[in-house]
Amino acid sequence: MTEKIFIGVAWPYANGSLHTGQLVGAYLPADIFARYHRTVGNQVLMVSGSDQHGTPITVRAEQEGKSPAEIAAHYHKEFLETWRRVGISFDIYTSTGTENHARTVHDIFLKLYQRGDIYKGTMPLPYCPVEGRFLLDRYVEGTCPICGYQGARGDQCDNCGNVLDPTDLISPRCRFDGATPEIRDSEHFFLRLSSYTERLKKWLATDKAHWRKNVLRFSLGTLEQGLRDRAITRDLTWGVSIPLPGYDHKRIYVWFEAVIGYLSASKEWAQRQGDPEKWREFWQDPKCKTYYFIGKDNILFHTLIWPMQLIAYADATGEHYNLPYDVPANQYQTVRGSKASTSRNLAVWVLDFLDRYEPDQLRYYLAATMPETSDSDFTWTDLVRRNNDELVAAWGNLVNRVLTFAFRHFDRVIPTPAQLVARDRMLMQRVEQALRQTGEHLRWCRFRAGLEAAMAGAREVNRYLEESAPWRLIDENRPRCATVIYTAIAAINVLKVALYPFLPFSCQKLHHMLGYKDPIERHGWKVEMPRPGQHLAEPEPLYRKLDPAVVAQEEMRLGV
Repeated sequence: MTEKIFIGVAWPYANGSLHTGQLVGAYLPADIFARYHRTVGNQVLMVSGSDQHGTPITVRAEQEGKSPAEIAAHYHKEFLETWRRVGISFDIYTSTGTENHARTVHDIFLKLYQRGDIYKGTMPLPYCPVEGRFLLDRYVEGTCPICGYQGARGDQCDNCGNVLDPTDLISPRCRFDGATPEIRDSEHFFLRLSSYTERLKKWLATDKAHWRKNVLRFSLGTLEQGLRDRAITRDLTWGVSIPLPGYDHKRIYVWFEAVIGYLSASKEWAQRQGDPEKWREFWQDPKCKTYYFIGKDNILFHTLIWPMQLIAYADATGEHYNLPYDVPANQYQTVRGSKASTSRNLAVWVLDFLDRYEPDQLRYYLAATMPETSDSDFTWTDLVRRNNDELVAAWGNLVNRVLTFAFRHFDRVIPTPAQLVARDRMLMQRVEQALRQTGEHLRWCRFRAGLEAAMAGAREVNRYLEESAPWRLIDENRPRCATVIYTAIAAINVLKVALYPFLPFSCQKLHHMLGYKDPIERHGWKVEMPRPGQHLAEPEPLYRKLDPAVVAQEEMRLGV
């Protein structure tokens, strides 16, 4: 019986190019997960889009003397190219700049406002006397009052992950001129988070054993401190408007409206499908499981604030809306032991990488080192080692030598086996087990373990070939040689499925070399024995070995 799987992926700010830390943090695991479920035969809807309204866009626009719209359009186009080249298979990738998104945000805002879950109030805000304006949260920097990190922003501390207000910061300063902001009152709209603490506690206490411990611990810890009402509007003119008269110079703040993008994107997808109500299958069917792939700095918004918005909206409409089934947030990927930094060019940019290397080389390395429960460090030395010793040696060379042997010695077709013996059947049992284990790990968002299970299957096939020595059997016992090669091809055919979510480009290429013309996903997540006599395409290496000299070359590209 098929399942419905909704996958929401973090919305990147359209203010700069994407680096590998962002890719491994949310987009790669989401894509691996989606490809697995599609291959299983489940109904999948994976959505995301460019966040065009965040403060980072206005900061970049001011730096470059451009409009926020110009900045957002430029990077949205670049993001689409990045997803295409690295193989992130969204069902829809849109933006927060659409009329559909604004309409959905307005609807939720008004419904919550009418219920009293959004209310008017005044708040003390930082005002820069030099700039002559109220400062957005990210325009204020200072020391975090919780962990002491000196580079905290007025909206959040990236070091400890806690959400902040500008007035919380110790020694606050304007990021433009370093001036100490004055605190002045300004009227805004607030989200009544404090009223939902107990309902969220009850929800988090139910059926969350599959959540990552750090995600659940952080969420419950925040609730124990008590949720505070938070302003959801700001003094600016770039963003989604407030659907009430008299607020032309204020906008709905990004942290409230961006998460609504998951719903608005689903509605846009349904429109494109020619069935405007189809989104309801993924949002209102209680059997649909909803997953949100994010980095650890976004946990609060997806485990507490967005669920609160959905609960309140469901109460207001009398309709059911699915709350997150899982939020498998990843930790950070560091570079040289430090957090990636755009200003210092301390990052590995995805498109820059793809200009010199293959996408599956990057996908393999990031999946193998994914920061699922703790931070991981990107190093070129480790990437080259894993590429050469694991991807090429254990899997790529296996495929190449087996298919080349069959192509040369068995008339370019999959050979017809004689009777399979115990050793042959044992290998097939092992790769079937590898497929099953990989699927089980992916189902529970254990991506590193899933990749290792698949690669363990590849190592089993290599051992089988060394023991069976088909290069000797071809002259001594051709029927037995045909059986060994057939069995090895059959095992590779199984492992191709297990590795496909991780390595979609090369596995699809292998699929074609094995004589298939259709997408791998159509064959399902199962053991499928290849047909003897099926024509093979001429084998080509799936991957290339990397010269260790690239380590020094790539290190020179990094900043300090």
